[in-house]
Amino acid sequence: MSKAVGKVGKKYAVYLPKSVAKAAGLKEGDKVEFEVSGSAVALHVIRDPLELALRGSKFATVSADEIEETSMKEQERYER
Repeated sequence: MSKAVGKVGKKYAVYLPKSVAKAAGLKEGDKVEFEVSGSAVALHVIRDPLELALRGSKFATVSADEIEETSMKEQERYER
């Protein structure tokens, strides 16, 4: 776990140390969620779904035949 000291600036902007941003895989423009519990604030990165689809780890596989079969079933369902 990385720890470092940052600071709160104008308009409550929080400046993260570069080492923390790198350890969390943050880049400029990323969305984050804040969770407050007492005086503790947790920051969670909200990953972009498209980026996850393209670069994230894969956990399932689908063959072209399965896609075609599903497509045919859906087309039949809409024709009724």
